[in-house]
Amino acid sequence: MTSAPILTITLNPALDLSARVSRMEAGPKLRLQDVLREPGGGGVNVARVIHRLGGAVCAWVALGGATGVQHRALLQAQGVTLRAFELPVETRQSWAVTEASGAQFRLQLPGDPWPEAEITRALDDIAQAAPGLVVLSGSQPPGVPAAFPTMLAARLGSGRLIIDTSGPALLQLIAAPAAPVRVLRLDQAEAEAQAGQPLSAAQDTARFAQALRARGVAEMVCIARGADGNILADASGCLHCCPPQVPERSKIGAGDSFTGAFALALAQGRPARDALREGTAAAAATVMSVGTALCAPDDVHALAAQCRVMPLDS
Repeated sequence: MTSAPILTITLNPALDLSARVSRMEAGPKLRLQDVLREPGGGGVNVARVIHRLGGAVCAWVALGGATGVQHRALLQAQGVTLRAFELPVETRQSWAVTEASGAQFRLQLPGDPWPEAEITRALDDIAQAAPGLVVLSGSQPPGVPAAFPTMLAARLGSGRLIIDTSGPALLQLIAAPAAPVRVLRLDQAEAEAQAGQPLSAAQDTARFAQALRARGVAEMVCIARGADGNILADASGCLHCCPPQVPERSKIGAGDSFTGAFALALAQGRPARDALREGTAAAAATVMSVGTALCAPDDVHALAAQCRVMPLDS
C-alpha cells in the first residue's frame, strides 16, 4: 500500500548499546555478552519502524561528534533515508543491560546542551524538509526550549504534526496549546502525571484523552496502558485496542514502534481504527524483541490480526 511521505524529527538521538549479563552487582568487573549497537532516539526508532513496514520516510536527526558519525553509519546501513542536522555537540549514548533473571537496567545520558542559535536554524531546516506528515518524537536536549513543539506546529501547520514527547515539552504543549496538533501520544505514567490522579480503568484514561481534545491539544489523543493496550480518542469517540499476550523480553522502543506504525497507517489514508490496531501490534512485536531491537514486520502482521478493537464510553 502506498503512503504519503513522512518526516521524523529526533532532537536528542542516542547511540543505543544493549547487552546481557548473568547478574548486576557492585564491585567486580561484569563481562557483558550479546552486545548490540543500534541508532536510537525517538524519531529515529519511529523512522526505522516505518521503513521496515514499507513506508516512505526520511529521518531528520540532530547529530554531532564521533558518536554522531557512528549513529549516522548505523542508520544508513539499515536503508533509512537520513537528513542529518550537524551540531557542534557530541551525540549521546544510552545503555540497556539485561540480567539472566530478565531484569533490565536502562541508563541514559541527557545529551549536550544546544547553542541558542541552533534553535531557529533547526526550525528552518525542518520546514524545508517537511513535505507531509511530520512526527516529533523523543526527549529534548538541554538548551532546546520547552515550547519547541508549539514553535514547530506554528511553522508547519499543526494539522500534520504527530507528537510523542515528554517532560517540560509535553507539559508546555498541554498547558498552552496554540492549535490542535494531529496526534498526541502519551504513556500511562505521563497521562497520570498530567491528570494529577491515577487512571486505573480504561474508561478513566478515555475520559482524560477526551478532555485533552476538548482543550484543543490534539485532534487525536493516544494513551498507552502497557499490557492493557492503547486508548484512542478522536471526534468520533474512544476506542480501546488490546493486544494478545506475548512473551516480554524488552519494552525498549515499544512506544516508538506504536507511533511509527500508527503514523504509517494514517499516511496510507487508513482509518484511525486501523492505525490503532497497527500501532498496538507493532508495540507488542517490539516487546517480544531482545534488547534495543525493534519489531519484525512478520510479527506485526500476525499480531495485528489478533488485536481486538472495541468502542469505549468516555
